[in-house]
Amino acid sequence: MVFVVPSLVNRYYVLDLQADLSLLRWLAGEGFKPLVIDWDAPGEAERGFTLTDYVAGRLEAALDAALAATKAPMILTGYCMGGLLALALAQRRQRDLAGLVLMATPWNFHAEQEEVSRFAGMQAGFLQPLLQGLGFMPTDMVQSYFALLDPLSVLKKFMAFGRMEASGSKAGRFVALEDWLNDGVPLSAPVALECLMGWYGANETHLGLWRIAGHPVDPAEVTLPTLALVPGQDRIVPPASALALTGALPTCEVMTPALGHIGMVVAGGARDQLWRPLADWLWKRSATYGFLRRRPAPRYTKRDCATQRALSGAAGPKRTPHSSPFSGPIQRRNLRTHDAEGPASWNQRGRFSQSCPIS
Repeated sequence: MVFVVPSLVNRYYVLDLQADLSLLRWLAGEGFKPLVIDWDAPGEAERGFTLTDYVAGRLEAALDAALAATKAPMILTGYCMGGLLALALAQRRQRDLAGLVLMATPWNFHAEQEEVSRFAGMQAGFLQPLLQGLGFMPTDMVQSYFALLDPLSVLKKFMAFGRMEASGSKAGRFVALEDWLNDGVPLSAPVALECLMGWYGANETHLGLWRIAGHPVDPAEVTLPTLALVPGQDRIVPPASALALTGALPTCEVMTPALGHIGMVVAGGARDQLWRPLADWLWKRSATYGFLRRRPAPRYTKRDCATQRALSGAAGPKRTPHSSPFSGPIQRRNLRTHDAEGPASWNQRGRFSQSCPIS
């Protein structure tokens, strides 16, 4: 099983953008069973969530539910901000994991454009009373921070769009990607302030000051076999920021595809430069643990691996002293599975059911 943790600020389905452009479906066609967290927008209770609540509460509960159903260690995979959450989870739960994959995961937020990162942190400090009053950071405000990283990117991409053939596949892919970009979700106020003031402004991750449930998040403590995918053309997470993390991990293999932050999963060259090398690494880890006796022949079709909303089940016994309103059962329909042998759901008992209709 591959347990995928996406970012909190964008919906997961960039990993399943179109029927013929889906990393998750492709991996399922290679014989894996990806489980992906669908965070959804924060509700009333989640507006008070911190990163500790998400990692030591929500993520640990989801992992417990997955382990209870599969009876096998997971290969934990995090994308962008999700990579930092996955790293923190891996440090807490290494005994339950077979490996760790970090995709475009930042660490040293001052490695490049330090002044921009410090400005983002300072600006968040000025906005703190407003955010605390709202309980969340609106999506448009979140996107404005990303625009700071590359102010001309919007102009450039729409100029390129204007040169595309209206009925062509490139234009269709562009529209699908823009729909995803504009389908973001707000951040809870505490998480927004932790990320902007702590990560960007104070560079707490790189300086060893970021804590989950009171414990510093230290890559040196994560001894799992790790694969870091560091796209060389990434403008959102500069390679120097991600490479600072790979250098701090004891057992880390690094791949640097010539792709961008989003292009690493949806660009035309993503399948050869990233999907296949990732599948090769996942297969080796799976074979080590006996998940796959031999690599199956690819059998991806559009019908395979239908995306399914699903309910999680009981989270199992509590493993840490951390207390969170979501450290028990998952409260939201936030686990999805892709299965190459047909649609599979995660039902209320935390078990897979092949007979559940596709939603």
